[in-house]
Amino acid sequence: MIIGRSLGWLITAIALMATGAEILASLEAGAYQSLAIGYLWFKIDTGSLNLSQAVIQRYVHPSLWDPVIVTVLQWPAWITLGILGPTLALLFRKRTRRDTGLDLD
Repeated sequence: MIIGRSLGWLITAIALMATGAEILASLEAGAYQSLAIGYLWFKIDTGSLNLSQAVIQRYVHPSLWDPVIVTVLQWPAWITLGILGPTLALLFRKRTRRDTGLDLD
């Protein structure tokens, strides 16, 4: 539970950093400059991106990569990570026990 929650908060922090990077790039360019999640993944680790493509196309389904995953990789990083991070943090949140009202003593 704590690993999923921590991962969610980490991804949310990265989403905020991607937002800041996109704002700075847009200010420098004088127009909106999107920072795509695929570009960010390519810059961080090109090999894992290529491996993911090969595995999905060979072992899952070839048409899943091109229309579906390529579309997601073109989305802005702040949107993709901004949805994924809070979702993970919410799914793995600390839950309190409910009092059922039954006294077993």
